[in-house]
Amino acid sequence: MATLRAVTPRPVPQAPAILERNWRLPRRTFLKGAGALLGLPLLDAMGKVAALAAPDAPASTKAAAQVQAPVRMACIYFPNGVWEKNWFPKKDGADFEMPFALEPLAQHRDNLLVFSGLDKQHSHQGDGHYAKTANFLTGLPVRRTAGKDISVGGLSIDQLCAEQIGHLTPLPSLELGIDPVISGIDTNVGYTRLYGCYISWRSPSMPLAKEINPRLAYERLFSVMKAKRVSHADRRQAEDRKALLDLVLDDARHLRNHLGRDDQFKLDEYLDAVREVEKRLEFFSKPDPRVWQPGTHPGDLAAPKGEPGDHQEHVRLMLDLIALAFWTDSTRIGTFMFANDVSGKNFGKLIPGAGGGHHEFSHHQDKAEKFEPYTKINRWHNEQLAYLLDKLAAIKEGERTLLDNSMVLFGSSISDGNRHDPANLPVLLAGRGGGKLKPGRHIASPKGTPLCNLYVSMLDHMGTPVEKFGDSTGALALG
Repeated sequence: MATLRAVTPRPVPQAPAILERNWRLPRRTFLKGAGALLGLPLLDAMGKVAALAAPDAPASTKAAAQVQAPVRMACIYFPNGVWEKNWFPKKDGADFEMPFALEPLAQHRDNLLVFSGLDKQHSHQGDGHYAKTANFLTGLPVRRTAGKDISVGGLSIDQLCAEQIGHLTPLPSLELGIDPVISGIDTNVGYTRLYGCYISWRSPSMPLAKEINPRLAYERLFSVMKAKRVSHADRRQAEDRKALLDLVLDDARHLRNHLGRDDQFKLDEYLDAVREVEKRLEFFSKPDPRVWQPGTHPGDLAAPKGEPGDHQEHVRLMLDLIALAFWTDSTRIGTFMFANDVSGKNFGKLIPGAGGGHHEFSHHQDKAEKFEPYTKINRWHNEQLAYLLDKLAAIKEGERTLLDNSMVLFGSSISDGNRHDPANLPVLLAGRGGGKLKPGRHIASPKGTPLCNLYVSMLDHMGTPVEKFGDSTGALALG
């Protein structure tokens, strides 16, 4: 129902049918082998289109005939808000300085929009966290319930996009996270804890399950058939099976022989990147040496390349998967949750001086012994965002980069964690949206500007325009 979704679609203008695809290599080309499917990056061999116009057609017509890479959108959430004094720039416009928490993003300053003044009016009611996280991407009221009658008011922006353009890619969308879903009731506030575990919603009452196991996410992404359960003896043999890319090696070699030199370099670089991620994922599929296993002797266990409890490695694997998914056009829409709401994660092993619970530090009470580690955790989250942006910026797509052709939304559902305030939300938008955005600015909106105004603009740049979304009152000018 339109009133429930609070989304009013706007008709998309239809382009004249004057172009005919005449690619030397179809864009939706896969390497295939033994049940595996691997999408390809954009190659020069895919980039030529013949216009059905006279040889002396205007240059503008010929320019329009060039294939353009699609725009991708990632929505990334981190919990517990920020220490505002070290997050928001003091000056607006292009002449702003990067505060302490944003300093890791300095090299991407020209590809970054920093927002202040954004708000979610429907998050001012309810508890401190759940009524704010669950509607991070919907902007609508969250029903207070301790039972199964959950509702976040409407679908999220990622799923609105998936409904309209998800059919263009093998996966309509990709939902990733780190923490498992927590069920039960938070008796302090009378809300189900499920609200703190999801940001992606297919309908007001149907969240999208996020994948938290990197290997399972990898296998889903590349359509790898999951192995059947095997005995311990068979598992040893399975550990010696060929890597995923070996299944498609013959197909890759055949394709490579028909490509130009530049495309060969691109293909080699891409396959190397996929293989590297696969190698890093190996330890997630092996038994955990810290847990007793029947019939296993300590001497039989090889040391894992990374500890399954290594939070930063886990996060970066997931961000790598988003980059690979976008690179191969396996999907154009992704979400990622650094942690569930009210996360008490201890960052002591990753950040000197930040030993203690993240949620506890967010209730800083203006005490240095709390807000100092709190702001260091904010900075760490931005370091991980910088890691993803580095990946996207290094991937060329014609004259642009994958970062140029993406929009990466990054933010939290509250501003100051001590106040549980949903006003002045800490939100960033990285990338150029296919050349439609004008980044390198701090956009200081008037107090109370709906966050959903940003979402209306993003939906337009994704080719899924709406007149209204959530509590929006218009669109933010991003160009």
